[in-house]
Amino acid sequence: MRTNESKPGNAMKKRFWKDVHIQTNQDGAYTLHLDSRPVRNPQTKVPLAIPASKPQLATAVALEWDLLPSAQAALRAHLIPLTSIAARAYDLALQDAAAATSSPSPESSTPQSSRTIRDDIIQTLLPYLDTDTLLCWAPPPPKVGEPTLQVRPSLRELQVDTAEPIIAYLTSRIWPGVHLNPGLDSGSIIPAQQPSETRDIVRGWMVGLSAWELVGLERAVLAGKSLCIGARLLCEWGESFADVRNAVGDAEAYAGKRFGIEAAAHACSLEVAWQTGRWGEVEDTHDVEKEDLRRQFGSAVLVMSGKSS
Repeated sequence: MRTNESKPGNAMKKRFWKDVHIQTNQDGAYTLHLDSRPVRNPQTKVPLAIPASKPQLATAVALEWDLLPSAQAALRAHLIPLTSIAARAYDLALQDAAAATSSPSPESSTPQSSRTIRDDIIQTLLPYLDTDTLLCWAPPPPKVGEPTLQVRPSLRELQVDTAEPIIAYLTSRIWPGVHLNPGLDSGSIIPAQQPSETRDIVRGWMVGLSAWELVGLERAVLAGKSLCIGARLLCEWGESFADVRNAVGDAEAYAGKRFGIEAAAHACSLEVAWQTGRWGEVEDTHDVEKEDLRRQFGSAVLVMSGKSS
């Protein structure tokens, strides 16, 4: 029996493009084309445009499409992760631009209708301050005289040693005056909430981020379950944080020690590494999760960063 090649289902199983091209539009932004057809947002169908300052991201998205075996594969979000995150950032950028050029009317000022992608992201990320992986430490070791089977360094010691430099950086350069308290130091299994002043300052900081940086932060926070680690990664690679990185003294302090993908993955998976170091890994679980975490952080860095990074 011969199949009807004109049916849509059969067409989707084929790759209808031969080459992937990167072009620039009238604004200087990068656009991607499958032969002559522009790559569009999978949801809104708006042609995707990537800022001129992000050639690495444009190249990575083009490679993503060049590796797809068929049009049907493009319907699977896990096969085009960079396209998805770039499309989300571009949607937010368009939404921000529209909001900046228009004043809300009384009819559209209800809480439901005025919610934006930015509002949703901030509302999702802010609660991570209270359950932040970087701030949830193991209980302190037993007191002297109590029976114990301690391994040195202890998990808590590793967590504190890793967290303190990140906290110091954030509270001195990004959120001055903010207090970030360990979430589980009270002995309860329920993390304590951060001070309301801290939440207000961090919320205001996220409101001021560019669309691409905020979406990159979102990806990093959701991957590592840590707003602090995501913020530290953003400060190291975000385009608008070049002045922070170039501050007096930073060149000597951080020469060759940039906070990158490996540092972020290490900081948010200390407990897993400590436990598997003692008891071993589960094959096809811990090793897969380890690589996926780095993949997620890598995509976040690509979206955050640019020529000034």
